[in-house]
Amino acid sequence: MTDSLFDQAVAHADGYRDIEPKQLSEHADTARLVDVREPEEYLGELGHIQGTALVPLATVSAASSGWDRQQDIIVICRSGARSGRAAKALVELGFTRVMNMKGGMLAWNQAGLAVKRVP
Repeated sequence: MTDSLFDQAVAHADGYRDIEPKQLSEHADTARLVDVREPEEYLGELGHIQGTALVPLATVSAASSGWDRQQDIIVICRSGARSGRAAKALVELGFTRVMNMKGGMLAWNQAGLAVKRVP
């Protein structure tokens, strides 16, 4: 049996785990994908990952109130900084399987992975 994405992820001091874009691309259908950028960024030149929910950073606490606290959650932003803050906040709210995509959409695009863009 293969380890889950969460089990493969690298532990971070703030209680969440870091994953690489390639890891996410191989397991995107097994987790809740949360993009914490602003709407204009989500729809902008970097695009977004198919299946992500747009939940701007300032709204994460309120939006997550009905989420399953044991579900795998992967947080994404432009560079990995805001998503790291969101991941830490989710851990503080009691979520147990939170991951941050290192490098954000900049790294995702640099890796040449599929992006959804709005024309």
